[in-house]
Amino acid sequence: MSRWKGLPASLDHRVRHLVVHLRRLKDHSGLSLTALAARTPYSKSSWERYLNGKKLPPRAAVEALARVCDADAPRLLALQEVAAQAWHATRPAPAAGQPVPRPAGRSARYETAAPAGRAAPAGRAAPATAVTAAAPPSGRRMPLPPLLLGALAALVMAGAALLVVRLWQDATGITRAAVAAPAAGVPGAAPTFTHRPGEAFGCSVRRRAGALYAGHSRTDTAVLDSGATGWDVVEAQCLLHRRGCDPGVVDGIVGGRTRRAVQRLQARSGLPTDGIVGPDTWKALRR
Repeated sequence: MSRWKGLPASLDHRVRHLVVHLRRLKDHSGLSLTALAARTPYSKSSWERYLNGKKLPPRAAVEALARVCDADAPRLLALQEVAAQAWHATRPAPAAGQPVPRPAGRSARYETAAPAGRAAPAGRAAPATAVTAAAPPSGRRMPLPPLLLGALAALVMAGAALLVVRLWQDATGITRAAVAAPAAGVPGAAPTFTHRPGEAFGCSVRRRAGALYAGHSRTDTAVLDSGATGWDVVEAQCLLHRRGCDPGVVDGIVGGRTRRAVQRLQARSGLPTDGIVGPDTWKALRR
């Protein structure tokens, strides 16, 4: 199994979730980065940047990896769309005067954002700052008024966004039952997870119906690999403490110390020591 570098601490948890899934696919396929580059249109250095959180994997790269690894492409593409929204939301807009690349598929030329307050030199035409839409041929009418077209486009985009969010929730195991966990008697559970550097969470492990629970998650199927974050990770770290396998600070992130603690528990329980928390490891944690 590959020894991956730790993902950047500043990486959004939605991007981190996508990268962890892509890493697991690559590891399970047994392909090296060189072999992966040979089977896809992307170079070895590109895959190195994608799988280490340095650059957002594009949609086509995710599709290529799913095809090579015979994986569930729609699920991965849903994760990529959510990750792309988070990635672009944290990137600042280009400053005035800097080149702005046109969307893929158009000319390789760049448009320059014009600085505010500056006029074009005398005798010269002002440079174009935006691509204008081609006017309809004379004598023809537009099939629908612009306002109606805009409303239809907004409805389509809203429906697509709801579908992507639902697919992402299904892919990450965030169900209504999990969100409603506090009402079902799991104290301290929360519908969302936000990690702050240096923050640690408390553990209150109790036995309910013959199984141990720390009050952060009731899952017994979530797969937690290096770089995974969330309440499932907090739950696993608390249970590792209870089992005498110290994972370090209970911070909700699977790092090197947490993986080593998982491997110690797996060795004691007669499980493969891959350091990944899966259904069998959850059973060992909750005994």
